[in-house]
Amino acid sequence: MKILFCFGTRPEWLKIKPIISKFDKKNYDIFFTGQHMDLIKDIDVDYSVTVGTNNNRLDDVITTCMIQFPNNFYDYVLVQGDTATSFGCALAAFNRKIKVVHLEAGLRTYDIDNPYPEESYRQMISRISHINLCPTKKSLKNLKRENNFGESFVVGNTILDSLVHLKSEVNYQNKVLITLHRRENHKIIKSWFEEINKVAEEYKELEFVLPLHPNPEIQKNKEVLSDRIKTIDPLPHKNLLDILKSCKFVITDSGGIQEEASFFNKKTIVCRKLTERPEGISTGHLIMCEDPRYLIKIVKKINKNYKINKKCPFGDGTSADKIIKILNKKW
Repeated sequence: MKILFCFGTRPEWLKIKPIISKFDKKNYDIFFTGQHMDLIKDIDVDYSVTVGTNNNRLDDVITTCMIQFPNNFYDYVLVQGDTATSFGCALAAFNRKIKVVHLEAGLRTYDIDNPYPEESYRQMISRISHINLCPTKKSLKNLKRENNFGESFVVGNTILDSLVHLKSEVNYQNKVLITLHRRENHKIIKSWFEEINKVAEEYKELEFVLPLHPNPEIQKNKEVLSDRIKTIDPLPHKNLLDILKSCKFVITDSGGIQEEASFFNKKTIVCRKLTERPEGISTGHLIMCEDPRYLIKIVKKINKNYKINKKCPFGDGTSADKIIKILNKKW
């Protein structure tokens, strides 16, 4: 039996890596689509392609995945999450009658514009997946409700497997981690930056650290940020975790950071209209900020009551072992 692991972005790699580490190399290949070429370095892959540069970036990623998909025989193709790479590779596998394994399956907002295009991609992947690896019971219920044909299992989120050894190092310093990059925020990123400036001016005792995403929409608005915001280049994951485990709280629109921060028991302000991770709202780890104008009021509440000590709703850091047991039974 042989499986092809597909990824194109750094978050995808971080979430499939714990599974790959459990496999014998003779049983898998790795296919890198180059969706985030500038964020991925020093990873050994079996197949690597370069995304085209036509008028629509999403079209380019998907067509590259399909046209340049490896021609070798595979029993399964594993895709992670909800990116253009995930959808393109899942569709390529489907067209070749290869069974699809969907890691991080069942996340939903049921609003195709939030997040766009991820919400639609993950729903479409679910329709053609034979094995759905769900992070939570709620994500499993979503798939059952939709009557998808594949088998579904609750395994937790694999990103947490890499954090277990860091749990004892968590502390709370007067530092706030900020990350903003999602497509639905691009048109209002200036407003987010302006409100972050107001927060920084109000809370001078806090240090605000913002790794700037390389997306052009983010970069062209960075001049809006005041000197109170420490802007830095994108960080390797290890260095980002160093900030995350020591910060006081987080301001983000990232899905992965919602999970990681919750595992470290850091409260997180989610700068989005909706989250596909509502389990974190229920536990108090996540606080939604649907509009930039609400940010300073939310910060005021969290800064006074920033500590939380509850079980992480996204898993316990043993997901890869659970997944291997499931796949071994299939093989």
